[in-house]
Amino acid sequence: MFEDTTDLPLRTPQAPAPEAFHDAAQAVARLKQLYSEATGFLTKHFTEVLGSGDTSQRFRAFYPEIRITTTSYRSVDSRLSFGHVTEPGSYTATITRPDLFENYLTQQIAILIKNQGVPVTIGASTTPIPVHFAVLNDPSLTVPQEGAADFTLRDIFDVPDLSTTNDDIVNGFGLRFPDGTRPLAPFTAQRVDYSLARLAHYTATTPEHFQNHVLFTNYQFYVEEFEAYARAMLADPASGYTSFVGPGNVEITSADAPLPIPAKLPQMPTYHLKREGGGGITLVNIGVGPSNAKTATDHIAVLRPHAWLMVGHCAGLRNTQKLGDFVLAHAYLREDNVLNDDLPVWVPIPALAEIQIALEDAVEQITELEGYELKRIMRTGTVATIDNRNWELRDQSGPVQRLSQSRAIALDMESATIAANGFRFRVPYGTLLCVSDKPLHGELKLPGMASDFYRTQVSRHLRIGIRAMETLREMPLERIHSRKLRSFEETAFL
Repeated sequence: MFEDTTDLPLRTPQAPAPEAFHDAAQAVARLKQLYSEATGFLTKHFTEVLGSGDTSQRFRAFYPEIRITTTSYRSVDSRLSFGHVTEPGSYTATITRPDLFENYLTQQIAILIKNQGVPVTIGASTTPIPVHFAVLNDPSLTVPQEGAADFTLRDIFDVPDLSTTNDDIVNGFGLRFPDGTRPLAPFTAQRVDYSLARLAHYTATTPEHFQNHVLFTNYQFYVEEFEAYARAMLADPASGYTSFVGPGNVEITSADAPLPIPAKLPQMPTYHLKREGGGGITLVNIGVGPSNAKTATDHIAVLRPHAWLMVGHCAGLRNTQKLGDFVLAHAYLREDNVLNDDLPVWVPIPALAEIQIALEDAVEQITELEGYELKRIMRTGTVATIDNRNWELRDQSGPVQRLSQSRAIALDMESATIAANGFRFRVPYGTLLCVSDKPLHGELKLPGMASDFYRTQVSRHLRIGIRAMETLREMPLERIHSRKLRSFEETAFL
């Protein structure tokens, strides 16, 4: 919670009294009103203070809040993994960017009202909006670094607070707020705002462009194929895709429009093939390594995507595998070491049936192989993820023994991290890799081999990932979001 350290008079915007709503759309409209007024208040006074230097007052505005109180153990449809609270009590969630999350909030609130049989109450929370996040919506404004302005920022405005910017809820800690209420959503508003800002930084695209179906890859070759596919879709009026967005928020709507490459690419170049209602596909080139994989998924998770899949390259561990073969992960050996504090390695990461079926069906459709014949080019089994790219150069006895004991068939540096963070954040996940080398069997990733491999396999692999996502898009949300991802005591919102 915040604590005032100055004696300056405090100004806050006037807000309507909390009001109960039985209609989800009306509830979201009130959230948008409260958020717009609060951020407008902060932006206005921040601009004035920068211009005048007048620091005789302190300014504060609050995130809007959703609250629901129930006194009944009302029976709900237990087939749903979301949309209901665990037991009687009061539940709250602070909300940011209700314009960005309008569809999500409308859906979640509507299901909650229906299942619980009580209204939601919308009002101002007691959590201040940091001025850094309030001005993000105005591209003409930036918050100066500490010491760069003529006044001490935190004396006049609220700044980000780590006590409300964390993963305690999704990690199973802090399931009671200071006022005694329980969390209604997996993230606090400040945690969401933090990730929205980080996403824009790492991907060079704004959160508004992200789609509900996210593909992760670890090679630039997939980006080139994705752009080619996107242009083909824009040329086809029946495809349903409306535009294509690249780093720098450059958006094209015609197949032959130029898509300039920024002079300085971001750390994780991201591209969006957009469709109405967020039903398109986002491709993120996370590069190499579990740290990047964790960073990307930590922040994309706040957007509550419907699914994310890893489509990258791996080392094949079996002599019977060939370069270009596919690996469908059914389990993960986690030696990435980036999630140990958030999700211990003893936690199993289960395969999700809907994702696995969609991926296998997509492989069959694109390769035109099925049943027993599919085994010629694809294996299912354990994928190992490690944090040492050059593990082959050390004593191999330890790693090789563990790989054998786990029955691993492939090894990479990202897949288990992405799957584990999907499990942690309750985002459906899956992995389909392509064998690019076989280090245990003397087939290293050398330039000549790599060029031929990339030329023949990347396009097919990417199309399989896209086809799987298109299959998942047609599924009802309640079917994709498996109860496997939910714990004993969960938030009502996905």
